[in-house]
Amino acid sequence: MGAQKKGAPARVSEDAEELARHPLQAILLADSFTTKFRPITLERPKVLLPLANIPMIDYTLAWLESAGVEEVFVFCCAHSKQVINYLENSEWSSHPNFSVSTIESHNSAGAGDALRLIYERHVIHGDFVLISGDTVSNMSLTQALQEHKERRKKDSNAVMTMVVKKSKHSPITQQSRLGTDELFMAINPDTKELLRYEDKAEYSKGFISLDKTLIADNPSIVLHNDKQDCYIDICSEEVLSIFTDNFDYQHLRRHFVKGLLLDDIMGYKIFTHEIHSSYAARIDNFRSYDTVSKDIIQRWTYPFVPDVLCGNSAIKVERQGTYRASEVTLSRSAQICPFTVIGQGTKIGNDTKISHSVIGEGCSIGSNVTIEGSYVWNNVTVEDGCQLRHAIVCDGVIMKSGAVLEPGVVLSFKVVVGKQFVVPAYSMVSLLQQPTQQDSDEELEYADSSSGTVELPYVNKAITGAVDKVNGDATSDLSESRYGPTSELGTGGVGYIWSIFEGGNDEEWRHSVAPIPSDKLAKIMLEKHEDEELLTQDGNVVSPSGDLKSDSDGNASDNNDDEGSYVSFEKEVEATFLRAVLENHEVNNAILEVNGLRLSYNLASVDCAGAIFYSMMKWAVESSHNAKASELHKNAAAVITKWKKLLKYYLHGIDEEIEVILKFEEICLESCKEFSPLFPQVDDEI
Repeated sequence: MGAQKKGAPARVSEDAEELARHPLQAILLADSFTTKFRPITLERPKVLLPLANIPMIDYTLAWLESAGVEEVFVFCCAHSKQVINYLENSEWSSHPNFSVSTIESHNSAGAGDALRLIYERHVIHGDFVLISGDTVSNMSLTQALQEHKERRKKDSNAVMTMVVKKSKHSPITQQSRLGTDELFMAINPDTKELLRYEDKAEYSKGFISLDKTLIADNPSIVLHNDKQDCYIDICSEEVLSIFTDNFDYQHLRRHFVKGLLLDDIMGYKIFTHEIHSSYAARIDNFRSYDTVSKDIIQRWTYPFVPDVLCGNSAIKVERQGTYRASEVTLSRSAQICPFTVIGQGTKIGNDTKISHSVIGEGCSIGSNVTIEGSYVWNNVTVEDGCQLRHAIVCDGVIMKSGAVLEPGVVLSFKVVVGKQFVVPAYSMVSLLQQPTQQDSDEELEYADSSSGTVELPYVNKAITGAVDKVNGDATSDLSESRYGPTSELGTGGVGYIWSIFEGGNDEEWRHSVAPIPSDKLAKIMLEKHEDEELLTQDGNVVSPSGDLKSDSDGNASDNNDDEGSYVSFEKEVEATFLRAVLENHEVNNAILEVNGLRLSYNLASVDCAGAIFYSMMKWAVESSHNAKASELHKNAAAVITKWKKLLKYYLHGIDEEIEVILKFEEICLESCKEFSPLFPQVDDEI
């Protein structure tokens, strides 16, 4: 849907004098140059995929406008005609004081080629913002821009400022909540200069080496594994010329950033700007698609939320984070649970339950349907008795009665699932046959033809009707493919279930919209424990915090570290519990997460019991609408009843029970005095 001009958020004030001299420009890459969203992106560009029923690129453009950018150049490659047509027919084409232009290419293989082409066009005339069209943010650029300009005045080699934010990775999976691998950054804490940038693939050997000259030249270096790269960069014009001078640079981080950090001849420097209260995240895989969607629905991205960027139809925000568009037909017995979005013109039948999901426009949902944690796009038909759990269902899909989608399933455009058919977990299903060879991460989706549009080889034209002509997406793999069997999805089903390439089994559940299965977490924990046992045979062991422990006793320092460590542990347990509540996790999954934190911090069950109980009581207070003792008691009883199994798991004996009572006394006396008169009643509930 088009961007909404009316009611758009007010732009953040910038340095008026500076902007008057030179309007702020931005380069928006509308191609990710990866294949992580296949098979969906074989037919539609990633930036036009819906995010809470609004195309991703609208969030990026809305933020750029609010941040004071006046001129945006959108670089289009794969599916370029679709992107160009969307922008030309949206309200972005007529916004005052905000120009959006497109630059089209049919043969760029990466971000490096894109920036070299833009350099040749001579359209950038000063510092610019570099961002991809799958990024959501609400940060102000004022301070970051000011820091960048001040550095440039003092040092012309300061060519880039990267936006980062704090982000704890899971101690079990070594991933962030966005599904990205643990990232290591070496940063000078005084100057904020980036000195080293390593992702998981680059430190797979288990260690990171720092050059001696790096340590000699920087009296203070902090090695971080708790930072998230937001993929928002403030660049000088020299960045474009650097790409032009280095034709082997394609990937922005793997080639450009690492290349500059290792180059000791030219002396170019990259700095960081850390945001704290603002939001910024890039949608890199299906897990981050799920995470960012939830963040939008829970309004962490405000003002960039569905009811503000609502396009052509008004969306009302109801209690408990439910968004409902106009002309929704809802049966009286249907149940719409918290944190759910229902698009315009959708019909929902009797006794259907929808929770923590996004339903697009013009959908028909039958009776006795269960949809949980799923993303159903536009014009989808779900017949009676179907079940969808943690799945993505693209436009025009038909699910016949009784069909089941197991967690992690992705149904691409116009797939038909037969009656009573169960689509196996993590299946990728498309009307297009799977390419015969796995492509590299740097390869484009099927490139545009010279004519701009080609016809895709769908598997059953009789059922899908006249095949829509979509923007060029064909290679020899697809153009030469034959119409194959259409019975892979049961009686009346149409589509191919893609096989998993060798080595891809790990990726399917790590990057899925589905929660990581408990058996996978248990296996990872077991392997991690075995690795740690092997490492303890070596005297120089790195602690979970990443610090090298000396053999000498440092009792005073250790005590302070232990106290700070428990505070961090308690905060992480609280965050884990909050996610479990909001995303309706299974208790066993929450136990595995807490166990991972316990092992990471080297703490005991008694510590877990206290931290979990504190989190439960804090949630009871925060979910109360008023300070009445009756409602507080009711909320406390409800949260204890639902999560008692989690708490009981760590109550092995009298020591743990006493810790919980002491923690409750602390809560009553310090943080939540409202509980003081309820101490006996809550104690009985436990």
